[in-house]
Amino acid sequence: MSSSSMGLSESVLKYLRTFGMREDADQLALREATASHPDSSKMSMMQISPEQGQFMALLAELIGAERYLEIGVFTGYSALTIAKVMGSKGRVVALDVSEKFTTIAQDHWQKAGVANQIDLRLAPAKDSLMAMLDAGEHSSFDFAFIDADKTNYQAYYDAALELIRPGGVIGIDNVLWGGSVADPMDHRPDTEAIRSINEALSKDKRVTVSMVPIGDGLTLARKR
Repeated sequence: MSSSSMGLSESVLKYLRTFGMREDADQLALREATASHPDSSKMSMMQISPEQGQFMALLAELIGAERYLEIGVFTGYSALTIAKVMGSKGRVVALDVSEKFTTIAQDHWQKAGVANQIDLRLAPAKDSLMAMLDAGEHSSFDFAFIDADKTNYQAYYDAALELIRPGGVIGIDNVLWGGSVADPMDHRPDTEAIRSINEALSKDKRVTVSMVPIGDGLTLARKR
């Protein structure tokens, strides 16, 4: 995640957020609560930017999403945003391992009136995804968003591709990783994992892809 989009000056970012997006009171309250958390200095890169949330909401509307899968919830901004845009018929399955941060999410989901739309599952995401596949939930989701531990991105993508319907969309966050993916001297495990999924997606004929320089980089993969 990234709390703002890479490469934008402060004045341009302010202009974008004034005229290029709409953030309601529930979204703003959650974003501010995250920013004011005692661990906020460690959390700043874990919150998606509001302009990315707006973009994802538009995508959900465009494809008529009613079932949304989220892998990596943090404090719940993206789940809140998509639940709201899908309306009362929309359903979210949200996977995470942190009770600490998802407690914040659940509080704000409740205040926003979308808690009954969101099924939060606290367990290792690979286990939850395998259970969903074993239960026969193939091609049952419209939209998925992957924003969890980077070294498991490939496994999450492989599972999400099975769970998404043809014509559905998978969003993969942090694909530019603060520019580190283009630094030949950076061989950290997370950086290498992101490079690997980026390369794999560029060659995956099962999907149509576009890497968008919003937030910390967001790849969209539409299942053919």
